[in-house]
Amino acid sequence: MNQFKLKQDLEQFFMEDIGDQDVTSDYLFEESHEGTVVFDAKQAGVLCGVSIFFAGYQLLDPTVQVNLLKADGDPITKGETIAVAQGRWASLLKGERVILNLIQRMSGIATLTREAVTRLNSNHTRICDTRKTTPGLRMFEKYAVRAGGGFNHRNGLYDAVMIKDNHISFAGAITSAVERIRQRTGHMIKIEVETETEAQVLEAVEAGADCIMFDNRSVEEIYRFAELVPAHITTEASGGITIEELTKYSDCGVDYISLGCLTHSVSALDISANVKLSNGRVE
Repeated sequence: MNQFKLKQDLEQFFMEDIGDQDVTSDYLFEESHEGTVVFDAKQAGVLCGVSIFFAGYQLLDPTVQVNLLKADGDPITKGETIAVAQGRWASLLKGERVILNLIQRMSGIATLTREAVTRLNSNHTRICDTRKTTPGLRMFEKYAVRAGGGFNHRNGLYDAVMIKDNHISFAGAITSAVERIRQRTGHMIKIEVETETEAQVLEAVEAGADCIMFDNRSVEEIYRFAELVPAHITTEASGGITIEELTKYSDCGVDYISLGCLTHSVSALDISANVKLSNGRVE
């Protein structure tokens, strides 16, 4: 993750949650009160976002010490300790919720992505994400996909061209849309075309698209369409593909399968923060 953007985003997230002050912790504890918080997994899954422990507490209180026991992409089991943070009680508790919210969501995405990659079990086809991310969290969510073994599609509207069905409707045809964009973009910008029929696939090939997507097509259509595309053009299947059905696509021939569900409807992985008292008791 971009560390400058991580710091900037965390500042905004903490401001949203803390505001002027934490009226509970600030009024309840003195500066001299110090202790330990243990972060434990309450579910098995794939961990992601451990740098947030460091970055988050560094922003709030540089004196907080964090000991990481696991790394991004590591499998974790229920009850396993992920990290231990030591410092002022007020600082530990102020950062707990924002830090956990991010790490739990990222770990949920990494876990689901790992499941998708495992179910697909392909030596050729890769799993990737989409732009169906939570506003403000795209960097975090796309990083989590990579931690789970997946790949990233374009980051936004700015880094690659994707001519979708509505673009084609306005432009009149795939060929004219590709030609017009080619005239206005540099050689570093790739052009992807979304297709739904065999005729559109062939037109996209003839127009010189760099990548061709088969959108909302059946397994049988995807197998057939992939054979129409020369090897130098990247192919992608997207739309209507569920995690449970991925085994059907292992040998479909496309280079990528993009799944919006990895980020738009994922469940957070349950991780808890528990105070470790001086007598060794954890509550």
